[in-house]
Amino acid sequence: MKKILVTGARGQIGSELVTKLRSIYGDINVIATDIRSSEEEKEKGPFEVVDVTEEKRVFEVAKSYQVDTVMHLAALLSATAEKMPRVAWDINMGGLVNTLEVARELNLQFFTPSSIGAFGPTTPKENTPQDTLQRPTTMYGVNKVAGELLCDYYYERYGVDTRGVRFPGLISYVAPPGGGTTDYAVEIYYEAIKERAYTSYIAEGTYMDMMYMPDALDAIVQLMEADSSKLKHRNAFNITAMSAEPMDFAKAIEKHIPEFKLSFDVDPVRQKIADSWPNSIDSSAAEAEWGFKSNYDINRMTADMLEKIAEKIK
Repeated sequence: MKKILVTGARGQIGSELVTKLRSIYGDINVIATDIRSSEEEKEKGPFEVVDVTEEKRVFEVAKSYQVDTVMHLAALLSATAEKMPRVAWDINMGGLVNTLEVARELNLQFFTPSSIGAFGPTTPKENTPQDTLQRPTTMYGVNKVAGELLCDYYYERYGVDTRGVRFPGLISYVAPPGGGTTDYAVEIYYEAIKERAYTSYIAEGTYMDMMYMPDALDAIVQLMEADSSKLKHRNAFNITAMSAEPMDFAKAIEKHIPEFKLSFDVDPVRQKIADSWPNSIDSSAAEAEWGFKSNYDINRMTADMLEKIAEKIK
């Protein structure tokens, strides 16, 4: 990678990925794009307003900056997608095929994330294999499975160097939650600092895979820099750092804030989504093919999250 176009650059992943990429490849070599304008972003480096449902605009920006890589992050997340399934299809799938077409036309390397949302209730729940039955029951999950297959198709049919991972729930202190099912694992830290209490919309005992954002960003860069000849799966690598339920976060927080209290008021929509996902996943293919390894467990992450949020909201 030498010059990179990032779509959805103001989202949860994009807002931090752009910063990391610029620290590695240089500010001028990372072009941030989003559907929303941002004067603040323009001051940090190249920024363009791009609606990924408009293929011509994506092409114009990619060509004008002479990029060699596209990182396509623009999407509606799981809970939001369930509220607006047709809009989610148009943005998630329309945006994906548009950016893939641009990658094909300009011979660009291509990254887009999939998710544990690509799995469904009939998928093995424990240590979910890399290759297994998927059959999701949410629009977001349907989008992700279709996206994995579409990226495979563009690699096999056109030779586009497509790559991707199945992200677990991502936890970050930088960007606010964006409508995902695992967002409680971000909200709980903010409320721990502000209120010393949190009411979880996900039920006690509901395990899902999670990852701290620094590990997620490292994984993206590591995968995109990996030797292409060693990649067998390419577009949907399982990666994870921890499998956790709400009480696990509470116990980790109590080590720093002993008076913290966790209660529950379950949201049936997001709980149904969570129940359809794995309890834990197997990331051995990513480990074997490009050396994936996470650095943060729940305790190390919790200490860092609480410290950073306390500084942020002073």
